[in-house]
Amino acid sequence: MSLFNETLKNIPLKEVLFLIIILFLIQFIFNSLNIVHINSVWIYICIIIYFFYKLRNNFSSLKEDFAGIFQFNVVKYVLIIVILNIFLSYGFLYLSDWILVVFPSINDFLNLQFFHVGANNSLMVIGGLIATIFVSPISEELIFRGVLLNKLKLIVPTLFAILISSLLFASLHPFGSVISAFIFALCMAILYIRTDNIMVPIFAHFLNNLFAEAIVFLDKGNILFTNDLVMISVSLLAVVSGLVLTVSIIRELNNIK
Repeated sequence: MSLFNETLKNIPLKEVLFLIIILFLIQFIFNSLNIVHINSVWIYICIIIYFFYKLRNNFSSLKEDFAGIFQFNVVKYVLIIVILNIFLSYGFLYLSDWILVVFPSINDFLNLQFFHVGANNSLMVIGGLIATIFVSPISEELIFRGVLLNKLKLIVPTLFAILISSLLFASLHPFGSVISAFIFALCMAILYIRTDNIMVPIFAHFLNNLFAEAIVFLDKGNILFTNDLVMISVSLLAVVSGLVLTVSIIRELNNIK
């Protein structure tokens, strides 16, 4: 284990939680009073700055952590997890769309709006991509795997620590992505525990978001949600992906002490 990862494990959870609460209170106050609009991206950036400060003396050990990402077995498992998760995510998006059509009251209750068109300002689009591909993976992995999972392992069995941290991670996602986010979080936790290297789940999370954004960008005709043949094919792949991931996760969790 590198000094970077060892130091990360020693960061106090209560300190991280206090920072998150303060940042969200600032966001709520500023947005409510219309002083200035603060979105979650800025909160994530502040959290990354906090971790950068706490780990500032240990960046020299990151070289071995980065090297660990590109081991053949690690790259293989990361790519398999990401590809399967992409198919699974679209399967659940199809399912959630169907549920909202059959039960429109759910949409009213949750006040959700899927696939809405974002701002056309190119700078805002680029900023959103940077936040999704880089900022979110770094901040979320440091919080949920680097700190929360490690602290939970000290008070509950590792299996429960993985389940609790993954459920909390999934709770941040919208209706159509909750289950796939939970499964993805389980995979990230397993990757982290197996490698003891936070850079591995960060890299996997980065690839997952990069592929997801690339698919949205390339699917300009919205074929994934309008072409019946494509939707049936992706749905079948989603079922297969779900089965493979479920069997693999159960096997890995059974091997975790």
